[in-house]
Amino acid sequence: MKPSAFRYHRPGSIAEAVDVLADVGPDQGRVLAGGQSLVPSMAFRLAAPSTLVDINRIEELGHLSVQDGSLVIGACVRHAAFHRSVVDGVPGPFLTRVARHIGHYPIRQRGTFCGSLAQADPASEWCLVAVALGASVTAASKRGTRRIEATDLIVGAMTTTLAEDELLTEACLPLPAPETRLGFAEFSRRAGDFALAMVLASYRVVDGRIAGACVAVGGAEDRPRRIAAAEMALDGNPPGAETFAAAGGAAAEALDPMEDAQTSVAYRRDLVRTLTSRALERAAA
Repeated sequence: MKPSAFRYHRPGSIAEAVDVLADVGPDQGRVLAGGQSLVPSMAFRLAAPSTLVDINRIEELGHLSVQDGSLVIGACVRHAAFHRSVVDGVPGPFLTRVARHIGHYPIRQRGTFCGSLAQADPASEWCLVAVALGASVTAASKRGTRRIEATDLIVGAMTTTLAEDELLTEACLPLPAPETRLGFAEFSRRAGDFALAMVLASYRVVDGRIAGACVAVGGAEDRPRRIAAAEMALDGNPPGAETFAAAGGAAAEALDPMEDAQTSVAYRRDLVRTLTSRALERAAA
């Protein structure tokens, strides 16, 4: 199939983009950055925007830098930017490992970090990273700008709190302390497929015991979230197989998993149980 007819705008600045969105946003206007989710949806007529606002010419949206202890990621920064370490220390290689799970190589050359957050796909790796590490985003409109925490931005499958006339201009990802250990595990049926479940785990070790634990699950529910029961099973206990297994069990029991014709609730619980232990083991390595 082919997309239905649409108008096309290619603004050269953020100010111009929000001016256009103020007019077309309420009339099914959509922002085009990487287009790796939007364009296929248009081809299948699952999405039929009246107008596309192409932000790829806006140079100020291509920034990627560390500011005040956070990684600031402009709206046009591609997944491929993370093929190599973008920051020093543990977070750099960790983000590279996560990025390799995103689709296939050509998709990573066009898709964007911020586009993933705006899309809010439950199986998005970057949405999980944003929620787990306490990221926030900046949204701009003719009314001004506002900061939105990732946990407030993503409210359901493919659903965010962005207004129709708002442009997500950047994401701000706080960098963990140098002593933080990070682990990630994901399962999909084939390489490049959407994840059926994934887990990001982080913690510090203080006097031989886990402190500041974070366990966040994506892909299994309609949005990524931290699992408090799993974090409680970790904090204050020594790192090791028994502690990690207890956290995996707690994470599995705390879920309200999605179900479809091929993936049952019980199967997703088992995946999360295993992936939680695996992510914690990788953090310990």
